[in-house]
Amino acid sequence: MSSGKLSDAFKSHPIFLHKQHPHDFGSLQELPESYAWTSQLNEYPSFESLSCSESVPVIDLADPNVFELLGHACKTWGMFQATNHGVPQKLVDDMEYTVRSLFSLPPQQKLKAARLPDGISGYGFHRISAFCEKLMWSESFTTVGSPLQHFCQLWPQDYTKFCCVTEEYEKEMKRLAARLMWLMLGSLGISKEDIKWAGPRGEFEDASAALQLNSYPACPDPDRTMGLAQHTDSNLLSIVHQSANASGLQVFQEGKDEGRGWLMVPPVPGAFVINVGDLIHILSNGLYQNPLHRAVVNRSQHRVSVAYLYGPPENAQLFPLSKLLGPSCPPLYPPVTWNEYLGTKAKLNNKALQSLRLNAPLN
Repeated sequence: MSSGKLSDAFKSHPIFLHKQHPHDFGSLQELPESYAWTSQLNEYPSFESLSCSESVPVIDLADPNVFELLGHACKTWGMFQATNHGVPQKLVDDMEYTVRSLFSLPPQQKLKAARLPDGISGYGFHRISAFCEKLMWSESFTTVGSPLQHFCQLWPQDYTKFCCVTEEYEKEMKRLAARLMWLMLGSLGISKEDIKWAGPRGEFEDASAALQLNSYPACPDPDRTMGLAQHTDSNLLSIVHQSANASGLQVFQEGKDEGRGWLMVPPVPGAFVINVGDLIHILSNGLYQNPLHRAVVNRSQHRVSVAYLYGPPENAQLFPLSKLLGPSCPPLYPPVTWNEYLGTKAKLNNKALQSLRLNAPLN
C-alpha cells in the first residue's frame, strides 16, 4: 500500500497535525512544566482491577464459542485480549526489538526521519497531541506502507533487516485484522454479502492501515503527566502489542461497586489487545462499544507498544447495518465515509460520534 493512498483520509485527522518534536527524554531529571498536566489526569481514580469478575476478557480465537465470547466482550467492553491468533511470537519479538532500537537512537538521528508538516509517516510527538494543552510523555513513529524511506534515514547500514521485520509484521496484521472483522461481524449475524466494500472475496483488499510505534520512557514524575491522552480509536479496529515489562494501558469503565474509573490492562503473554473503533460502533448501530482509553507512564521502566490501525477504503459508505435495525432499533448514525468521519473527528475529537447521532438508543 502506498503512503499516498491514505493521504487524503489521514492528513485532516487531528492526530497528524502536531508539528513539534519531543525533548531528549533521557536528559531530563525533572518534569518540565510543558509536560505537567492539571486536568483529566486524576479526574477519576485508577484501579489495578475492579473485581475478579471484571477485567478485560482474554479470548482464545480458536475457542468453539469464539463468536459468543467475542460478541459479549465487544458489547460490554469494546476491548479484549486475543490469544491463539496465529502470529508467530518470534515475529512479535523481532518487531518489539525494532521499536526499541528505533527509539533508542540519538535524538538527532531520529529527527532525520521527522514527520513532515503535511506528511503521515515519520517520527515525532504522538499525533493526538493536537488536542492537548500540555505535552505527553511519549514519542511516536508512524508508517504507512513500506518504511524503507525513513528506515534508510534511521539505520543507513542496517535498514534492510528492520524493513523486512516491519513489512512482515504488517502483512500478518492485515491478515489478522480481516479475520477479526469477520469474527466481530459474524457475532452480529452479518455475512460477507452484507459488506460490499469488503471486496468480491470478502478479504478487505482495499482496507486502509497505518502502523503506529509508541515509546513511553521512564519518567521522573509520572503522577503529574500523561503518556497518551484519553481517546477512542477513529478506525474499525486496532491491534495492539504492548511490551511485557510494564503496564500502562488503561480503559475507562463504569465499576459496579467502585464507580467510574480507569482500569489497567496488563500485558498477557502472547496476546494482542483488540480495540473496537468508532466505525465498528457505527456499523453495529451502537451495540459494540468504542472504549475510551489512555496510557500512563512509570518512574523506572521504558514501555513500548505497536498499534496496527485498521480502517475501511477511504471512500466506503459506512452506516448501521440493516440487519441490526427495526422498529425498536432505528439507525443511530447517518451514512458517512472514512474521509468524512476523519474530518469531523479533526474538529470535534471525542465528541465526533455524538455530533453525528440521529437518535437516542431505545431501551
